Amino acid sequence: MTEETPNKSAVVTGASTGIGEATVRALRKEGWNVFAVARREERLATLAAETGAVAIPADITQDADVAQLLAEVTEAGGADTLVNIAGGARGTDKVGEAKTDDWTWMFEVNVLGTMKLTRAFLPMLRANGKGTVLNLTSTAGLVAYEGGAGYNAAKFGQHALTGALRLEEAEHNIRVIEIAPGMVQTEEFSLNRLGGDRTAAENVYQGVENPLTAEDVADVVRYAVTAPHHVNLDQIVIRPVAQAANHKVIRKNT
Repeated sequence: MTEETPNKSAVVTGASTGIGEATVRALRKEGWNVFAVARREERLATLAAETGAVAIPADITQDADVAQLLAEVTEAGGADTLVNIAGGARGTDKVGEAKTDDWTWMFEVNVLGTMKLTRAFLPMLRANGKGTVLNLTSTAGLVAYEGGAGYNAAKFGQHALTGALRLEEAEHNIRVIEIAPGMVQTEEFSLNRLGGDRTAAENVYQGVENPLTAEDVADVVRYAVTAPHHVNLDQIVIRPVAQAANHKVIRKNT
């Protein structure tokens, strides 16, 4: 734990599973007060019981939920760090077969959800004097690939939002961090993207030696937000060694 971490407080979205859940655990181990945010109340309650985090069920795409979340965090003493992890992908269709509902969902969760949470909490972060916003994007937001257009577009949007935010908030001493993971094997990401087809989801990682885990990414998040405040890790790209690029993945025994 660094000298700056005592009494630090973070809002972490997407906390019911995967990288969000792992981030809550990582920050709680550092002694942070953590507000764990997600839609699934039962999973949040279990996480809170195990870690001591404060569970706040909310849908980040809904204005009323965001307002209630802000009110509850304010009443509980506020936060100096916002960790936007909630997001996801739906479908692998090419543009010619794109499903509007899938694209709409991806933009609402990845881009508009991030915007709504950040907009709501910026006054609190500015008032703190040493605020941090960390956005989890993706390597899909840096390089496009076939069958990824909807997710590419959403994550490119979130990436652009993050860059603009950094420029706008530097004068308020808010550091803005982007972490862009590549291939991460989590409980639900590929399963949700592929419509619940477990076999197809498992095939995404077939033959890949040591894909990243949620804990790997959460450890990078922890490091980024616990570094001294004058240290801003603008953008961190993290991939497994087996994934040299989005289009080059080494698969063994396949």
